[in-house]
Amino acid sequence: MSEEMDIREDICRLARSLFERGLTNGSSGNISARIDDGYLVTPTGSSFGALDPARLTRLDAEGRHVSGDAPTKELPLHAAFYDTRGPATGAVVHLHSTHSVAVSMLPGIDPDCVFHPLTAYSVMRLGQVKLLPYFRPGDPAMGGAVRDLAGRRSAVLLANHGPVVAARDLEAAVHAAEELEEVAKLTLLTQGLNPTPLSSADVADLCRHFSIDWDA
Repeated sequence: MSEEMDIREDICRLARSLFERGLTNGSSGNISARIDDGYLVTPTGSSFGALDPARLTRLDAEGRHVSGDAPTKELPLHAAFYDTRGPATGAVVHLHSTHSVAVSMLPGIDPDCVFHPLTAYSVMRLGQVKLLPYFRPGDPAMGGAVRDLAGRRSAVLLANHGPVVAARDLEAAVHAAEELEEVAKLTLLTQGLNPTPLSSADVADLCRHFSIDWDA
């Protein structure tokens, strides 16, 4: 089986797992992955629970539709991460996960760092998460908002919409999206309880040990 076929199968397998665990529902959410001469993207209107590897959208290196079904309408969002983060991004995952969306609507959220460093893995897999304003689904301005970050964040939270996470490969992007939902759950569960986050020294230690750029 070719590398591209492996990635097609992995997209469908991981998407189904996300769907079956309720991390996105209906035909919401989208995934993309970089391949040698372009990208594979989940089609518009498709359900994560019933993707067909052969029908995934294939784009060339310039983002032109080559084969498969029509791409997700949120393609500009994915393209913005690939263009601004370069080789650091091999895949992008966008979900409508419930707890993350709930956090995006809370008053008093710091738009520059949505989540306190509650766990080591949220620091390691996400860095600081930027809250972006509400955009109509499919609005190209979402991509513009990501481009304005100039590659500085690997994870953003779209207000009233959901998280978008970029990582070095497909599995890492899925794990990061799952981690974002978990830290969102912890944020909601501990709201008003004055939880103790990791200290700045703890965060600095993680960054040194695992070569993390906390602000990237």
